[in-house]
Amino acid sequence: MTAAAPNSRTLESKLNSAGEMAGADSPRNDTSQRHKLEHRPAAAPHKWVIAISVILGPILEVLDSTIVNVSLPHMQGSFSASVDEIAWVVTSYLVANGIMIPMTGWISARFGRKRYFILSLLSFVCASAVCGAAQSLGEMIVFRLVQGLAGAAMVPSSQAIMMETFPPEEQQLAMATWGVGMMVAPVVGPTLGGWITDNWNWRWNFYINVPIGIAALIMVSAFVHDPAYIGRRREGSKIDWLGIVCLVVWLGLLQIVCDRGQRADWFSSAWVIWATSFSGLAMVLLIFHELRFPEPIIELHILKVRQFSSAVVVVVLLSFILFGSGFLNPVFLQEFMGYTAWRAGLVMLPRAIAGMASMLLAGQIARAGYDNRRLIGVAFAIVAYALWRMSGWDLDVSMARLMFDSFILGAGLGLSFPILSAAALSCIQREKMGYAASLYNMTRNTGAAVGIAYLTNMLLSHQQVHQSYLVEHFSVFDAWRISNAGTYLPGSPSFRYVEQLVTGQHQGLGLVYHVVQQQSAMLAFNDIYRMLAVIALMTIPSFTLFQSARPQASTAVTH
Repeated sequence: MTAAAPNSRTLESKLNSAGEMAGADSPRNDTSQRHKLEHRPAAAPHKWVIAISVILGPILEVLDSTIVNVSLPHMQGSFSASVDEIAWVVTSYLVANGIMIPMTGWISARFGRKRYFILSLLSFVCASAVCGAAQSLGEMIVFRLVQGLAGAAMVPSSQAIMMETFPPEEQQLAMATWGVGMMVAPVVGPTLGGWITDNWNWRWNFYINVPIGIAALIMVSAFVHDPAYIGRRREGSKIDWLGIVCLVVWLGLLQIVCDRGQRADWFSSAWVIWATSFSGLAMVLLIFHELRFPEPIIELHILKVRQFSSAVVVVVLLSFILFGSGFLNPVFLQEFMGYTAWRAGLVMLPRAIAGMASMLLAGQIARAGYDNRRLIGVAFAIVAYALWRMSGWDLDVSMARLMFDSFILGAGLGLSFPILSAAALSCIQREKMGYAASLYNMTRNTGAAVGIAYLTNMLLSHQQVHQSYLVEHFSVFDAWRISNAGTYLPGSPSFRYVEQLVTGQHQGLGLVYHVVQQQSAMLAFNDIYRMLAVIALMTIPSFTLFQSARPQASTAVTH
């Protein structure tokens, strides 16, 4: 739904190129600039209290996407479930989450953002409580589905609320503060979940959401208020039922394929082929329908704003790197380095600390009025350097090297996140802020799901290739020599020599096969980190796509 018709001068100012925006000090643009500044959203009187209120919910939502991963074996024993069955505890949450995120802006616009946020937070708290009390696998999957549906709305809603709460010159600082929780939660999740499971019980991974969620509910009810334009419904407006169905089919099947396709050997399985086909068909139908429907579920017209669409493309690549490396690092540390969940969490802690520091640094630079769009290029250069260093890891890599490289990677990722978020949302009308935040987070979430699925498949396929190459240069006599290193058998009877040869061969084969598996996996990790480094390197010039991030030039047009 479009805003009230603006005058021609405001429309012209929206369509100005980056070069014209840079020359905003010229007399021709003075009137337009004053018009923008007069309509800048005023800062809320309790902006930091509001920020804390709306950040708590999303932190719990993101935390719950990873905190249960390390407790799955314990849950498997409680429910007498197989590995494939217990995986639905994670899959159901991710599927529900992916479906609801893009619908958040539409629901908030019709029924009120504060009302929807409170309902989502209350449902999330209740679902967390019943997840902790679940007595069967079926109950747990249903409750996790509800938890994912409820929690999805909090991420884009909180982002939109903070963008409207803070004045333009502090919007990057707001996104940095918001991003701190979003970056720390998934890193801390496995470590915290492992500690809770070992010292208490896996059910407390859900119970801890209850007191924190109640505190967030009280704060949101007291301090958050909707703008006047939120919740207005035009008479005779229709519900986009076809859009909802297409959205559910597209993202639901896509998430299931990404999460479980590897177990089915991808397109060797008939259900993966059918699910992918229906998902693609639903996506195409959704796009054509949403571009024609008067009140669509997803506002695709927002993509006509060049800066927003550029930020969407870059954040997809960023999500690919962020969530892909976040998924691979714990696997490498625990499966191949033998680290416990607690020790692996300590190794990844510098990444979170560096991310927090660099996010706040980016926010303060923007608050001081400096043009920080070039920091996007610097951020991806840092990310590329960190990933290139990680491509040189081996099975003897020291803990200090792991922590240092993680620190560099976190600094680069954290530096780019608030700048991209503010660049994407600051150029959108306030009336469309909720739709823009939903679309932005949908692409981020989809990029993460596809990235994890692709890198998982790449890890296994490259491991097989390297294993085949290593085995080509190995013989059974090498196995015997390894098993009987240092043993000399002069004058032994022939039958005793043959017996030791066969026994030693079997022992050596087992030992060497284990070594070959580890080395081939390590080489596969190196390939992946090298590929991610190249992607980050190619993304460095993306800073040229964004207009100046100075407050005067990045002010959102509100009328």
